Amino acid sequence: MAQLREHWGSRLGLILAMAGNAVGLGNFLRFPTQAAENGGGAFMIPYMIAMLIIAIPLMWTEWAIGRYGGSKGHGTTPAIFRLLWNNPISKYVGALGLFVPFVVLCYYIYIESWTLGYSFFSIAGLLPHPDPSLPQSEYLKPFKEFLSAYTAPSITAYLFFLLTVAFNAYILYRGIRGGIEKFAKLAMPTLFILALILMVRVILIETPHGTAVQGLDFLWHPDFSQLSNPKVWLAAAGQVFFTLSLGFGAIITYASYIRKDDDIVASGLSAASLNELAEVILGGSIAIPAAVAFFGVMNAQAVAESGAFNLAFVTLPALFSHLTGGDFIGFIWFFLLFFAGATSSVAITMPVVAFLEDEFGFSRKVAVTVTIIFTFLVAQIPIFMPKALDEMDFWAGTFFVVLFALLEVIIFFWLFGSSKAWEEINKGALFKVPKVYFYILKYVTPLALFVILATWTVSQLPQKLASTDPQVWVARFVMIFIISVQFFMVYLADRKRRMRDEG
Repeated sequence: MAQLREHWGSRLGLILAMAGNAVGLGNFLRFPTQAAENGGGAFMIPYMIAMLIIAIPLMWTEWAIGRYGGSKGHGTTPAIFRLLWNNPISKYVGALGLFVPFVVLCYYIYIESWTLGYSFFSIAGLLPHPDPSLPQSEYLKPFKEFLSAYTAPSITAYLFFLLTVAFNAYILYRGIRGGIEKFAKLAMPTLFILALILMVRVILIETPHGTAVQGLDFLWHPDFSQLSNPKVWLAAAGQVFFTLSLGFGAIITYASYIRKDDDIVASGLSAASLNELAEVILGGSIAIPAAVAFFGVMNAQAVAESGAFNLAFVTLPALFSHLTGGDFIGFIWFFLLFFAGATSSVAITMPVVAFLEDEFGFSRKVAVTVTIIFTFLVAQIPIFMPKALDEMDFWAGTFFVVLFALLEVIIFFWLFGSSKAWEEINKGALFKVPKVYFYILKYVTPLALFVILATWTVSQLPQKLASTDPQVWVARFVMIFIISVQFFMVYLADRKRRMRDEG
């Protein structure tokens, strides 16, 4: 008999929590840089196609898998995959749904803590205030040095890391309704209000170098010649995949707390729509337009290519310091990023917490405590070894995310059965998913995921495997240790289940 589990208190809370899981640092940093580098407005053509044939179908799949597992008393993929596919290895394949979010959490929460630290530095006026008449490279130099000193790491950075861990733990201790749902109802409206305030202020920027409106034109001006470049299509597919936090296991766990007949079709689309509003409208109207207004179109291209971290922690605070009330504007920017990061980090913590609760009968307090302790310990690796962070991000945050998503679709639509899977997706829906998506989910989505995975494997895997850097090998050893422990935990959970069934 399935154990009684928590449920979301309201559909609004569920949608906001799911949207919070998806809305993260990538919406305000990764998306605008990807669009600027890959054809501007033309980038949106492959972006929307990928959204329709990869992201939306996969999102419905994860919602359906989670709801199905929750109705049986399980909220994580080791147990749910065993229900979907009666094979001894299914539960170990499902262990990737614990490995991916946990490893990502261990470095993501550290980066999230930077945004909290920078919020404090901004409002306290502690960030550099160089002479705005300096050349661009000289003007940005103090901010680069500040970031380098802060992330060395410094004692101050470590303090904000501890505060961020404690904040996440507090939300998780309070449970689904009392913690995550309440936080989502506060954080998501606040996030949108802050982003709207910032967007309006940025659009009004006008300097001798240019205007933010010119920045919007630069970002959205379509270079249709880029559509013949496979790299652009791959970038678009990767962006829509990550923007909805697919393949991380978090959607499945969140969906396991909804009731068995709740409408996941409309709720899923609502959460995805909020994410797209945050990414395309708000995320596309802040960073790059501000850079163009201050540095001009040509220099803004270099800013976009410098990477998301440089854009967030060097370029934008440098620009804001030049504005009237710039310290407060910087505070809004970094607090916006902190809320975006926190809603995501809480979500990717939940698969491990739910696994300990559902499969071992741990209380919420014990499950959260164990998870947070191990997160804190493993996080020391990326904190003190920057190259380890990059290695963990490639495997857990890129390669295995896509592999896991591909396995989800295959198990749900091919091994569980396409007819049963389709029925599960549409159960309780106010309006049914168009029939064409049955074939997209069965054939097109897995093929597209396979192409992405194969391309990354060919283009990046040989170079990654060739690395002999000690920090990289430490990261690999830690990840092997993590997956080994999780395999053992999955084995113990399955053994416990079999003993209970036999008894």
